[in-house]
Amino acid sequence: MAIATRSPLRLNSPMSRPSLYNSQRRVFFQSHAWFRAQPRTKPICASAIKAEAGAQKEDIVIVGAGIAGLATAVSLRRLGIGSLVLEQAESLRTGGSSLTLFKNGWRVLDAIGVADSLRSQFFEIQGMVVKSEDGRELRSFKFKDEDQTQEVRAVERRILLETLANQLPPEAVQFSSKLAKIETSENGETLLELTNGTRLLAKIVVGCDGIRSTIAKWMGFSEPKYAGHCALRGLGYYPKGQPFAPRVSYMYGRGLRAGYVPVSPTKVYWFICYNSPSAGPKITDPILLKKLAKELIKNWPPELLKLIDLTPDETISKAPLVDRWLWPGISPPASAGKVVLVGDAWHPMTPNLGQGACCALEDAVILTRKLADGIKSGPESIEGALRAYGEERWPRIFPITIRANLVGSLLQWDDPLVCSVRDNVVIPKLVRLGSMLEHTNFECEPLET
Repeated sequence: MAIATRSPLRLNSPMSRPSLYNSQRRVFFQSHAWFRAQPRTKPICASAIKAEAGAQKEDIVIVGAGIAGLATAVSLRRLGIGSLVLEQAESLRTGGSSLTLFKNGWRVLDAIGVADSLRSQFFEIQGMVVKSEDGRELRSFKFKDEDQTQEVRAVERRILLETLANQLPPEAVQFSSKLAKIETSENGETLLELTNGTRLLAKIVVGCDGIRSTIAKWMGFSEPKYAGHCALRGLGYYPKGQPFAPRVSYMYGRGLRAGYVPVSPTKVYWFICYNSPSAGPKITDPILLKKLAKELIKNWPPELLKLIDLTPDETISKAPLVDRWLWPGISPPASAGKVVLVGDAWHPMTPNLGQGACCALEDAVILTRKLADGIKSGPESIEGALRAYGEERWPRIFPITIRANLVGSLLQWDDPLVCSVRDNVVIPKLVRLGSMLEHTNFECEPLET
């Protein structure tokens, strides 16, 4: 189906937006009687309430307009299913720097029709080089030598979000809409109360509200666990053109690593990851962040220091690295009734494999297919469709989360002897890039009506 682009995003009134029912003779939701209340086998921490008069009624509400939320909304729209996306910020959260997408992420972006516009803006990364902190090259790889189908690009988060949002009608994203409370109504629908007092009654709720997800907490998930290291990130800007070849450059030290990768002709993404016994205080002052970054790598190759100096203040950030291991039989399932989690809200993972955004994109298309099939089958099939999504995704998500954590732990070694073995034996002689990237294999057919 043809997806219309739109003008720049604007704030939307929560009570004035038109219905999102599909208008192309594919009416999936006929009335609120379409659903029947389903008893829970394991009650979660929420009170059953009566649906209050005056609540805004919606079919599908997606909480969070990040990568997971917007990709889910776009995927649903491609199958003719409308949704309302709630975002707590006043506009798209376009701050931050860049993220790396491997071929599995690009398969999804192809499936939802936005990949080519992004490809035209960002370099394809040809390979990677690994160096010690003194600049000595330990190993280099070319991605196509390991896998002819591999595709790696660093993408600006801002442009990715704007590209996804522009596939939706303006009224589909409602800003300044922070979730305050979530409850279950007597008929099995979900009441969402926002901090501004707005109430929405939703047939299906998709939680895409990130690593500190309110919905995940409501469903009984534990807080993500700190992995023992923090990351500084930024996006260096070279107005006359950046000088680097299209490859990822990694540098490993003791309890410290750094890297950079060209994003476009004028921009280069960089990161520094360092061990810390605690997450420490939140720092947002770019002057302090740049000072910390330069202090950490003061004796490292000078191109890193120059990158930091050339980084606009609004692109530099610091974050503790966290994850959540979804142990079978211990962690709650991905869905509870007609509420389901996607992306970081369900499975936050450390960035050591570059799979956080890729897995969120995978979640979006898998959930969309399951949900569309469930809707076609009737109201009694919705909860089963959401369970099927979780059951399909868990065997993939759980091992990737663990593997990312273990890779990070190995790369953050600080023992001098262990680091010497890593630099002189493990990386030069034992590492095989092909096997390390097997998790990027993912087949995804186009989403079409």
